[in-house]
Amino acid sequence: GQSSVRMKLIVSQVINSLKGQPMDYAKVAKLTSDAGFEASEIKAAVAALENVLVNAAKYNCDDVVLENELQQLGLPREHTVSLCRPYKEQKESLRESLARKTLKLPGLDSVKWRAEATLGSSVCKDLTAASAHFQVGTDGKEIVFEVSEEKLRVLHHELVAARALLESSGA
Repeated sequence: GQSSVRMKLIVSQVINSLKGQPMDYAKVAKLTSDAGFEASEIKAAVAALENVLVNAAKYNCDDVVLENELQQLGLPREHTVSLCRPYKEQKESLRESLARKTLKLPGLDSVKWRAEATLGSSVCKDLTAASAHFQVGTDGKEIVFEVSEEKLRVLHHELVAARALLESSGA
């Protein structure tokens, strides 16, 4: 009915704002005027829609899955359909827009490293220590640092875990 058309128009406004256009709160207020919402309630509803749409796009959620999940949360079917149709139509452009807004670090220009091991000395026969020295070039700057063997093991473990997490999420 008429409320589902309004829902679709509101969702389109939210998607457009997520893609960089200014949010037209006056238009959203006009679309919801018959419900008698306060300005704060309209902003809360828009924020909720933004959250749903950003996370759906971020995790590449299928529109049918999104529709079913929203219905399971109690949103009426006519509203879930009205929400998911513009999402489906603009999903790829929304994902591209969100990807452009993602934090990006500068790339590496160069990486030089060397490993050092101290096997002992005349003062202490049992001393064994290992470390890695790095020289990283990024954004026209050289960064030099040393990492102990223990920190290198922790870093390696965390990087392996991060890679596994990324691979399991399909990223």
